[in-house]
Amino acid sequence: MVGWEPDGKPFRKLLNQNTDIPAEASRVHGYTREILERDGEKPVQVYREFAEYTGNLPLVSFNLEYDLDEVLKPEWRRLRVASIGSQGLCALRLAQRLLDPVPAGNCKLQTLRQYYRLPERGAHTALGDVQTVADLFAQVLRPIAGHRGLDTWEKLVEFAAEEWYPSRIAFGKHKGRLFQEARKDAELRRWLDWLASSSNARSAKMGRWYLHQLEIKPQADGTLFAAPPSKSKGKRAEKPGAVEFAALVIYVNPELAEFRQLVAGARARLAELETDYTKEKSRVDAMQAILFRRLREHYQKRDRLRLIVDYRRKYLNSLIRGGDEEAKQAEENYERAKAQTDKDYEETAAAVAKKKKLTAEEEAELKRLWTKLVKLFHPDRFAHEPDKLETYHKLTSAINRAKDAGDIKTLREIADDPHGFILRQGWTSLDFSDTAELAQLRRLHETLQLEIITVLESLNQLRESPDYELCRISERKPGVLDELAAERKKLLEKESAELEADASRLSEEIKELSGQATTGIS
Repeated sequence: MVGWEPDGKPFRKLLNQNTDIPAEASRVHGYTREILERDGEKPVQVYREFAEYTGNLPLVSFNLEYDLDEVLKPEWRRLRVASIGSQGLCALRLAQRLLDPVPAGNCKLQTLRQYYRLPERGAHTALGDVQTVADLFAQVLRPIAGHRGLDTWEKLVEFAAEEWYPSRIAFGKHKGRLFQEARKDAELRRWLDWLASSSNARSAKMGRWYLHQLEIKPQADGTLFAAPPSKSKGKRAEKPGAVEFAALVIYVNPELAEFRQLVAGARARLAELETDYTKEKSRVDAMQAILFRRLREHYQKRDRLRLIVDYRRKYLNSLIRGGDEEAKQAEENYERAKAQTDKDYEETAAAVAKKKKLTAEEEAELKRLWTKLVKLFHPDRFAHEPDKLETYHKLTSAINRAKDAGDIKTLREIADDPHGFILRQGWTSLDFSDTAELAQLRRLHETLQLEIITVLESLNQLRESPDYELCRISERKPGVLDELAAERKKLLEKESAELEADASRLSEEIKELSGQATTGIS
């Protein structure tokens, strides 16, 4: 980097450590031992080249303490390689401080990338993550740092190294609250006093830091609100009270009009993320439905045999411990468990029958629907009206069920006529019109931001799941599902054969002890 911008070509090498790589790790980053043996290089040679590339320049990393102190330095000692570069600053700690309280909910690199709409690099690859950190520096952190007067390397290093704790309390009875509220909230102030007097040195240090900050007079310009970048780049804000940069808007003391813009932007972002999640989930669900239909009879046979083996063991234990009466109870319990298992499979089959990949027309409609549905999001509006809050919870539950099931018909029904949907259910009517009160808009913006983070994390979890990776592979290579189904069928048949052997052995044991066959547990 030169200043805030990347310069020259990146240094990228694959190291061959001649060791096996766990399958779960390979699913994330895509590298196998075979790939590294083919394309990798000897570590000592790579580090020699890296030393030449780096010179004595400071190293910056997103979590420097871990990457440098726990990974690289021990590795260099093991290989008897001299330390490379010099210790710079931690980009994670810098981001945590500059973005505090973090509007994206957390400072995970991929969460920040999606929240601030940074370019999509190769997630979970070394180069992709480095490029994302560079994007974060240039487009997000730079304008905020400049606004705070952090315009030199030395100032940034000092700022990142200072003692600091998040404004939003991360634990305990006041989790999620801003510590500054203790200036007006006596209970929160007492809790901070208690924390500062803790026998735990780390907790006490944190508490004393919070109390010291409370003694510092707040800055006159108020709180900084870092919003996702607007689509218009390079323009200066025309409205007073707002400062706009190329990829970030910083609002200073936002009034009613600015908060309406923030709420509108948050709603648009939430609608976009909900659309993405529903589309991606439908792809995974459609793939899982194909596998379930192909393998249902084999899974059901395996699970039925598991149940038989489990309850024959219970039957034997009951027979030995409590005699025929207790054994009869175990048999009745088995019949109920068997009926429940069969019911579960039928319900799953019925749900799977509805699973399908969305068409291009349905995906286009999703965006329209979610744009309408996010306007219904306002939980704080009904906080002090129990009957209306109950209706609101029922409505959001109906929306979430429809989302999880890919039920566009129900989403359409709610989005196009929420009042009619509520009346048809016999619920208390709700008013979804926007309030003009600044305090309520502030709360709405905060709850929208929290909901954005919830959906972002759900989307990330989905995209990091083995099922999602399998879905992507199967879309590129349709024959993969056939191969996987055949492989799983063999494993299930093998497991079923072993269970049948166990069931037969237990049946003989029951017959020997009781003088009769296993009756219902068969």
